[in-house]
Amino acid sequence: MASEPILLDHLIDNAAAEGGPRAELRDPGNLDEVVALVAQADSATVDRAVRSAHAAFAGWRDTPLAERSARLRAAADTLIAAADEVTAIMARESGMLPGTNKAEIGMAAAIVRDNADHAESSLAPACFEDAESTVEVEKVAVGVIAAIVPWNAPVILAMRKVSPALAVGNTVVVKTAPTAPIGLTRLLHAFAAHFPAGVVNVVQGGGETGSALVGHPLVARVSFTGGLKVAQIIMKQAAADLKRVSFELGGNDPAILLPDADLDKAVPRIMGGAFRRAGQFCFAVKRVYVPRALAPELIARMKADLDKFVVGHPLTAGVTVGPINNKGQFDYLLGLRQRVRASGATYLEGGSKADPQLWDKGHYMMPALVTDIDPEHELVTTEQFGPILPIVVYDDLDAVLDSINAGELGLGSSVWGEDLDAALDVARRIEAGMTFINNAGTSRLGQRHMPFGGVKRSGIGRESSPVGLGEHYALHAMNYHK
Repeated sequence: MASEPILLDHLIDNAAAEGGPRAELRDPGNLDEVVALVAQADSATVDRAVRSAHAAFAGWRDTPLAERSARLRAAADTLIAAADEVTAIMARESGMLPGTNKAEIGMAAAIVRDNADHAESSLAPACFEDAESTVEVEKVAVGVIAAIVPWNAPVILAMRKVSPALAVGNTVVVKTAPTAPIGLTRLLHAFAAHFPAGVVNVVQGGGETGSALVGHPLVARVSFTGGLKVAQIIMKQAAADLKRVSFELGGNDPAILLPDADLDKAVPRIMGGAFRRAGQFCFAVKRVYVPRALAPELIARMKADLDKFVVGHPLTAGVTVGPINNKGQFDYLLGLRQRVRASGATYLEGGSKADPQLWDKGHYMMPALVTDIDPEHELVTTEQFGPILPIVVYDDLDAVLDSINAGELGLGSSVWGEDLDAALDVARRIEAGMTFINNAGTSRLGQRHMPFGGVKRSGIGRESSPVGLGEHYALHAMNYHK
């Protein structure tokens, strides 16, 4: 796998652009390997990117909607065509499996097409008329959108921001994540070629780059996916210019099994929802609540599935769970594991190691189930963002819902039961932005029509669906008097 490091630059005016010092990016599955030397955008480079987007804005805004949508659909096709070229390098930068990366790109392309469709059906002005006057309410683009993207599913999360912004008529500057910039940047190069120069720009870098982007006076809106602390910093900075913001932040998503849950369906879906991407995605199942009568069978089945996992480098054949993406998260999870074990809970590791010789060279962690745990332990009440899943046995469903709703987060949730009315009753009592019934994620219909986002400290605003499109336009109302 060793090769010369990639020199990764920015994308400004549809061309690669140097700017700023370079930072090493190492393979989280083999820290001996430097995958890339990534340019870190300084304030001057950010200014070039924003001014490029600003210069392109008026022309793109005035481009007919039908043409904007057609260009988006063509760009979506390009994402699919380029997928095989980037899945391996995405594995080396992020630690995610190649198959997961290819599926992500496919979903990202679907998101682009969905937003093209939503724009065509949603952006027409609303008109009202009586004998005295006419009122017209238009949905208008706002300008340059700063899209700040995380490392865990960068292509999907970028396209949830970029494609609705472009569909409405805005231009964008994307800031990639420091630990997963390569695959996304390469795809955005191909994607941007379908649009006039300056409509899509990309800058690389960390917190200083993000601050320069958020604070730029020509940025009209900031869309951020990531953690609460950074969102609070962005919100304070954006307040100086009253910039519009939207945040998709963390979740501590509960899976609540009801007494009539079908374990044949529930177990594989919960395990996939918890351990896909090594648990590193915002709406992963973070905790499981099970009625006491079902607990022994559920735990036995989940442990049997746990033992099937193969942990190792994502480019090793047969691996099903890759490494943790970065040192900060890895160190947090090691500490959390130690605290869980010290608490007296039962810590059940499972699976096998595919690359024992690499184990100490990467951020590897065996997946685990945790039973006999205090429902108020931090593993249950906070977002772990890793492959450690607590199972809480309950006798009182009302107490479970009270405990869940007392938390600070409310992104996703799931309810499992064969009586749909009973499951819906429980779902409606959960304080969350989304609830899935008998699965741990969206169907294709859900991807297209569910507004994605959370309540409380899980975020502000929504992505996907016509509601998500609405985050990217302002309203201009006109009243014509007769």
